[in-house]
Amino acid sequence: MKIVIIGAGLGGLECGFLLSKQGHDVCILEKNPQIGGCLQSFRRHGQLFDTGVHYVGGLGEGEILHTLFEPFGLNELPWKQLDRNNFDEIIYQGKKFSFANGYDEFAEKMTSSFPHQKEEIAQYIKLLRKSQEGLQKLFGNGPEMSSSAELLSRSAYQYLQTAFSDESLRNVLSGTSLKMELSRQLPLYIFAQTNGTFIQSAWRLKGGGSQIAEHLAAGIRSHGGEVRTSSPATGFTVSDGRITGVTASNGDVIPCDTVISDIHPNLLMAMLPEGMVRRAYKTRICSLPNSAGMFTAHLLLKPGTVAYRNRNLFVHDRTDLWDGDGSCRSVGVHFAVPEEGCHTRNIDLFTPMVWAEVSQWAESRCGRRSDDYEAFKLRTAEKLIRLVESYLPDLKENIEHIYTSTPLTYRDYTGTHEGSAYGIIKDCEHVMTTFLPPRTPVPNLFLTGQNVNFHGILGVTVTAIQLVSMPPFSLADPTSRI
Repeated sequence: MKIVIIGAGLGGLECGFLLSKQGHDVCILEKNPQIGGCLQSFRRHGQLFDTGVHYVGGLGEGEILHTLFEPFGLNELPWKQLDRNNFDEIIYQGKKFSFANGYDEFAEKMTSSFPHQKEEIAQYIKLLRKSQEGLQKLFGNGPEMSSSAELLSRSAYQYLQTAFSDESLRNVLSGTSLKMELSRQLPLYIFAQTNGTFIQSAWRLKGGGSQIAEHLAAGIRSHGGEVRTSSPATGFTVSDGRITGVTASNGDVIPCDTVISDIHPNLLMAMLPEGMVRRAYKTRICSLPNSAGMFTAHLLLKPGTVAYRNRNLFVHDRTDLWDGDGSCRSVGVHFAVPEEGCHTRNIDLFTPMVWAEVSQWAESRCGRRSDDYEAFKLRTAEKLIRLVESYLPDLKENIEHIYTSTPLTYRDYTGTHEGSAYGIIKDCEHVMTTFLPPRTPVPNLFLTGQNVNFHGILGVTVTAIQLVSMPPFSLADPTSRI
């Protein structure tokens, strides 16, 4: 089967790897010079910076991501486990709280800070175990969406309000959740899956997230597939309601039996010929709200000055983390694993940023923006530095250079709608419309990526494996041999 995949993000690369390994003729078209989407890395002054993926959860032996990564050989990359006693440190109302790996260890630490909520914490751990067990059974006999229906249709916010009487505890448990958007409609399914996986174990990748993309692309090529960069798909040829070819930017028409789209659904809808799908379907897809974007300050540090912390730091300067106003009031801090020694050369500070904050520069492109935009970015970076400097006293005076990115940057490099960090917002009250199925009304056009199931390394990998297990691909479950 000739398969064209549009977009070389994680989902497209994982689908391409598995399908090419099974002997299918795979061609991936990527619009950027660099593959990987949010896995991309960049160098400044010889130092490597990550753009989106900073750490993963559940990578320990026998845990879910380890199982899912095994068919791709991704477990062999240079992963470094974070401090099991304090992999995430939350600063809330001036107090420090540590997240420990292991459900029992996590419960013990939380109970030491909130002894009056001991039983409630124990029930929370039961919920996390249940959600992880459901994910482990993902490729068994029962479909995941059915087994997780209760968690999908329940609000994470309402669950926390009901389960815990202590407001501080509710917010501390949400304190690492810059990995998702804390909307009142966020399904408990996503909240529990994400937090539960990281509580199992937490890992950083030494040498940058681009290694994941490069490993997958090398595998595709070794299987006889093709990965074209700087080659965006621009249109389709159609016959009898099916796509028979994909046009690349150089004018080549690549014949195909099947197309998998790893780009944002809004972009895909714009590419489809008029009348190929009903206008109502296009309108529904394009009207779905998207999550906020992210502002990141990449800090290059003087050599030998700032000690590497084998944990992440989340600093909050607000009482209610679910109030929707996190920009520059909640910041995540990630430390790059040193190439050698015990001092890091770069730290990333990141905070949510809505499109409205940068929309006045929406018509510009990277490298050709105005001075007032550059000044805005610098002011924002300085706000984040001020927010964290009391907890990292060796930081400010040791910064050599500051590099920044906004939702505009993500829009330009990844093509995501308005620079959305987590794709289409999943709504517990509208599960059937906000969790997109991989099938589309076009019989040989399929979707993968963070807009289908849920976002992040875990969610995208789950979606990719689900997709290639469906007809017309119908690959044997790649995790069944583990």
